[in-house]
Amino acid sequence: MDKMDLLMDEMLSLKKWAVVGATSNPDKFGNKIYMKLKRQGYDVTPINPVYDEVDGDVCFNSLKDMPEIPECVSVVVSPKRAIVTVEEAIELGIKRLWFQPGTFDEEILDLAENNGIEIVYYNCVLVEMDHRK
Repeated sequence: MDKMDLLMDEMLSLKKWAVVGATSNPDKFGNKIYMKLKRQGYDVTPINPVYDEVDGDVCFNSLKDMPEIPECVSVVVSPKRAIVTVEEAIELGIKRLWFQPGTFDEEILDLAENNGIEIVYYNCVLVEMDHRK
C-alpha cells in the first residue's frame, strides 16, 4: 500500500466527519457523500450556509459553528470556497481534509500541507468507500 492508500484507510476509519458543501439536492455530490457517510454509520455534520438542515440534520454555516471539531472534513465546494475551509481548519486545529476532485488548486493544497494538515485529493470519497468495504 502506498502512503495515500494508508491515509485514505485511516481517514475512513474515523467516525466523526463534516461535509463542507452538503446539500439537500440528491443530484449533487455534496448530498451523495453526506448520505453515504450517514448510511454507513458515520457521525456526519452538514456544513452549508444555504441550508438550515440536510436530511433532517442541523446544517451549520461553517466549521467554526459546529459544536464539536470533526476528525475529518470532506470538502465538496469550489476552490474559491475551499480556501476558507482550509483557513478554518487551521484555526480550529482540524488535521484531516479530503478534497473531492475539482475542489482544490495548488495554493489550497500548499496551505493545508504547510500547516500540518493531512490531505487526500484526486480520490473520490464515494469511490474509495466502495473499494474498502
